[in-house]
This record gives sequence, C-alpha cells and structure tokens, in this order.
Amino acid sequence: MKNKTLIFTLSICFSLTIFVVACSTPTTDEAAQTEESTASAATETPAAPDMAALKAEIQTLESGWAAADNARDLNSILAYYSDDAQSLSNNEPLIVGKDGIKKNYEKSMAKREKGSTVAYDIMNVYGNENTVTETGKTTRKDASGKVTYTGKYMAVWEKRDGKYICVADISNDDVKEK
Repeated sequence: MKNKTLIFTLSICFSLTIFVVACSTPTTDEAAQTEESTASAATETPAAPDMAALKAEIQTLESGWAAADNARDLNSILAYYSDDAQSLSNNEPLIVGKDGIKKNYEKSMAKREKGSTVAYDIMNVYGNENTVTETGKTTRKDASGKVTYTGKYMAVWEKRDGKYICVADISNDDVKEK
C-alpha cells in the first residue's frame, strides 16, 4: 500500500511539473515572434534628424555671421569658431586656432571696399543633431549692390555646450569672368 501511495504521489508531482513547464514554455510561434522583435529592436535605426530644421538653424547662424562680417565685428565672427578650429582659406596655408583665423580676417577686411556686404547661403546640410556639415555660396557686393565676388564654402559645425560652433571651414573663389 505504501508503494502505491508513493507511486501515486510521484505521478501527481510529475504530471504537475509537466503541466507547469508546458504552460510556461512559449509555442513555436511565440518564440519566433520574440526572436523577431528582439532582432528588429537591435537593427532599428534611430529616427532621422529633421534636416530642414537643421538647415534653418545653421542658416540663422550664417546670417548672424554675415551681419558680424558686414559690421566688421571681428570678435563676433570669432565667437562662431571653436578655439581649436581649422580654416582652409583660398590661397592660404592651413590655419589652426582663433589667433590665426583672426589674423586672416584682419588681412581680408583691410582689402575690402567700404560699404561692401557679404551673404552666405546654404545649399545643403548633412549630418545629425551633433555634427552638421554644410555647403554654401558666398556673395559679396559693393556699396551700390553690384556683385563683386562669388565663391563657395563648406563648414563643419559641432554642438558643444548646447550650441553649434564651427570647428572647420574651407572656402574658395568661383572662376572669374575674363
């Protein structure tokens, strides 16, 4: 009688164990869905940045830069650059740091005709919320509004302390008509 009770008790325990395991093990479909959602979560790319908003933000910076340039306000222009910025100006050696950039601007401003103005117009922006590369056109006009210079540029903006700052730029002249 003791053996029958033991076998019966073991049979009940074994049946309950099978029942619990069967209820907690996912079906093949559930396991496949879990694998799919894990795989898609691992391969999901972050949301694309709003490039139109980035372009508008950088254009605002460029417009402020042009205003400072037109006012010949060198300190305001330098505020757009990082301390370690690199500038590759047309027909100049590589310039590194604000001191060199300042000297280059001083030389450039000394050559400019009084009343001349400049505008920087963005063509494209590339990147994300932390680093933006822009390409654009430069147009300089004399006091009468006649275009005296056109060129193009590329600038790399990096977000530091919550604001964009130029870490590198390059500019060069368009072909001059003969």
